[in-house]
Amino acid sequence: MIEALQRVRLVVTDVDGVLTSGVIPIDAEGRRMGFFSARDGMGVALARAAGLDIAVLSGAVSGALRGRAAELGIRHVYEGARDKALGIDMILRDTGHSRAETLYVGDDLNDLPAFRSVGVAVAVADAVPELRARAHWVTRAAGGAGALREIIDAVLRSQGTWERTVEALFGASGAGAEV
Repeated sequence: MIEALQRVRLVVTDVDGVLTSGVIPIDAEGRRMGFFSARDGMGVALARAAGLDIAVLSGAVSGALRGRAAELGIRHVYEGARDKALGIDMILRDTGHSRAETLYVGDDLNDLPAFRSVGVAVAVADAVPELRARAHWVTRAAGGAGALREIIDAVLRSQGTWERTVEALFGASGAGAEV
């Protein structure tokens, strides 16, 4: 697994059930809201600082997602993806990355096509059993509870860039410490 993580240059994530707990809150006007993990946000900041690309691939269309992605500086946001293999193809075309250097993280059956389209397939801890069975790796953290951060930390550590990235972002006093 470490060798596969060392090749990762692009992390693609599902949203509902990965960046959120899978609960979909709807306000009184019928607008979809989202509750996102601050830990995952820090993971995105670390990934971007280390030079990794981050993309979001969601079957839903959500203003909350667009807002969170903009806040985190995620430029590659693909919504309304019915066919996630096709979505991966679009992301690879737009970013110039290869399948072998792409990691995808998901939680449910609609993520299976994406799993077959990337070099590293990761399921969150509370993913459906069928997806966990096909994953190269299953996180300890559940969706919406820091799973993306766990993945990014593992990628950066496998690439030997975690401490350097933390130091660059937070100064020498942060090197070696969990952030």
